Amino acid sequence: MKTKEIYLQDIRQGDKIASTFLVAEKSMAFSQKGSAYLNVRLKDKTGEMDGKVWDHAAEMDQIFKKGDIIDIEGRVQSYRNALQISIVNIKLCAPENINPSDYLPVSKLDTHSMFRDLIAFIDTLSSEPLKKLLAAFFHDEKTADLFGRAPAAKGFHHIYLGGLLEHTLSVVRLLDKTADHYPQLNRDLLIAGGMLHDIGKIYEFSYDSLIAYSDEGRMIGHLVMGVEMINKKIEAIPGFPPQTALALRHIILSHHGEFEYGSPKRPKTMEAMVIHFIDDLDAKLNAFQSFVEADAVNSDSEWTTYNRFFERYLYKGK
Repeated sequence: MKTKEIYLQDIRQGDKIASTFLVAEKSMAFSQKGSAYLNVRLKDKTGEMDGKVWDHAAEMDQIFKKGDIIDIEGRVQSYRNALQISIVNIKLCAPENINPSDYLPVSKLDTHSMFRDLIAFIDTLSSEPLKKLLAAFFHDEKTADLFGRAPAAKGFHHIYLGGLLEHTLSVVRLLDKTADHYPQLNRDLLIAGGMLHDIGKIYEFSYDSLIAYSDEGRMIGHLVMGVEMINKKIEAIPGFPPQTALALRHIILSHHGEFEYGSPKRPKTMEAMVIHFIDDLDAKLNAFQSFVEADAVNSDSEWTTYNRFFERYLYKGK
């Protein structure tokens, strides 16, 4: 596996660069004199930066595509107060020689510890059928691997490797506290619903290079995919209570809360309503914090730039 030599956050004007980067975007353009050049948006886990190929652009364009990891040589220049890399050589990196976590943002929390804490909730349930269902998912090696690496979203919250696990654990912990406060809630259903509410996202996204939607993710979506996955597991558990299965499927299909946000159904049980609100709370707090932390453009102000998801300026504090 190739070791990454330098990250974008450490690059300075005038540096000579010989390192690997993920291709986030690429396009061919032409100068005013009609000469072809190549625009390349380079990415690693620390940020993004523009690259330009001025010579032999057409030939280099054939070497790689969007989503590839490339090994480049070039020099860092400043253009309109922004750094960019003038690229003189490009080689394609073989996927087996790279570590995806070098090129995509990763959860700041330890995924092994988070996964251990998440599956510990299984033994706290009193329902044996729900225990068996959760074990069928989270004790499966392939599912566990995907769940530990998947992002929770592409463009709003927990947009990084391990984001799905981080978000799910946070939601389940909040649901556990909520069940203590409201004894009328079915705790087993809350915990199981919380652990499985986004299970379809392990297949909704691709995340070996760029974080993107899979074909199934675009055409079906994680709510329906999650119900299909749960139905398949339940079929293999003899005597699984039909009413429990119905309640759990309803939680998955309704956890986005409203039709306009992609829910085929709105919450119609107390447990479904609670999971919707807790899921929404955790997602929005993460999105809020991430936007504030990334707001470098407006660093002299106590307010962020305008956020199109929240449709407002956000207060960063003094």
